[in-house]
Amino acid sequence: QVQLVESGGGLVQAGGSLRLSCAASGSILMLNVMGWYRRAPGKQRDLVATIASGGDTNYADSVKGRFTVSRDNAENTVLLEMNNLKPEDTAVYYCYAWGVGGVPAGVDNYWGQGTQVTVSS
Repeated sequence: QVQLVESGGGLVQAGGSLRLSCAASGSILMLNVMGWYRRAPGKQRDLVATIASGGDTNYADSVKGRFTVSRDNAENTVLLEMNNLKPEDTAVYYCYAWGVGGVPAGVDNYWGQGTQVTVSS
C-alpha cells in the first residue's frame, strides 16, 4: 500500500517559521496531487495547500503569502514552508496525496498520521 510520513512539526512563537516534510512510500504508480490539510482543536479538517504533479498550486486564503508548498516528483516528497506563523495556525497538520497506488493498483486518497504545530502568542 501507500504510506505517508510527516516530520517537522513543533512549537514556535508567533512570527516564526517551520518547515513540514512528507515522504510517500510503498506501491506508488503516480501521485497526481500532494499537499497538506490541518485540523485545529474543535474544528474540521481543512485544506492548507496542494500541488499537482505539473506544479499547479492551491492555497487556503488564510495562508496565502505566508506558506509555500513544493514537491519532488521523483522522490514522492512534499514540503510546506510556513512563515510568519500565527496562533490561529495551531493545528495537527496532515500530509495528503491523491493518485494511483496499492496492490492491486487503484485511485485513492492517502493520509499521513499528522504532526502537531503549535504557535504561541
